Amino acid sequence: MKRITGKIPMPVPPFRQILGRPLAEEIAVAITYNASTQAVMMATPQDLEDFAYGFSLTEGIATREEIMEIELAEVPRGIDLRIWLRPQAGQRLAERRRMMTGPVGCGLCGIDSLEQALRDMAPVTRDVRLTQADLETAIGTMRDHQPLHDATRAAHAAGFWQPGHGYRAVREDVGRHNALDKLAGALAGEGNGAVVMTSRVSVDLVQKVAAMNVPVLIAVSAPTAQAVEMADRLNITLVGLARSTSFQCFTHPHRLA
Repeated sequence: MKRITGKIPMPVPPFRQILGRPLAEEIAVAITYNASTQAVMMATPQDLEDFAYGFSLTEGIATREEIMEIELAEVPRGIDLRIWLRPQAGQRLAERRRMMTGPVGCGLCGIDSLEQALRDMAPVTRDVRLTQADLETAIGTMRDHQPLHDATRAAHAAGFWQPGHGYRAVREDVGRHNALDKLAGALAGEGNGAVVMTSRVSVDLVQKVAAMNVPVLIAVSAPTAQAVEMADRLNITLVGLARSTSFQCFTHPHRLA
């Protein structure tokens, strides 16, 4: 169903030593669908297959089942992440592009209208119940899964935590959006738990969590006002300012015991 090809040095080191200090790598990653570039992101060169699946899902382009093939191609100034879609998803993306009147840019992942940036989305349908001990554990153990941050102090992390199981997956990247996209690609449909992020929460991150159909989003920093409104509308329990001993719940507190 998929094929990972392309001559690319593997593994690509996520950091290197400069003046005796490990510094995180960030390289240009072009995300291309059916031979047409959709976005160019500066990203950490690891977990790029997860990135391909997750970006496609959270940006409403294609589900995992609608992706036929992924190709990683090394190009002179970065990596071309080539994704080949099944006909239905390819036609849907072509219609989306025909509606665009301006050039594709990477700032909003290849969209150029308010309607696309604040797109209508279905509310989250999954549910979960978390105790205070669950929250404290999820927040307190996140640092145990951040080797890139430990080495460089320059990476965000997004993790998926489930009661009774702990962290099922954690992904790191220099960009918080990239880290969440990589997590979405790694989950392969799992979602009955909580996303934990080491960053502030903006509207687009809430939308990505909704696309993953995950009912709880926990972040160490505060959300924006618009992110709170979006989370409330999309049936997401949004927890911010999360520390191992304290947190603040902004929306849908019924999921917290």
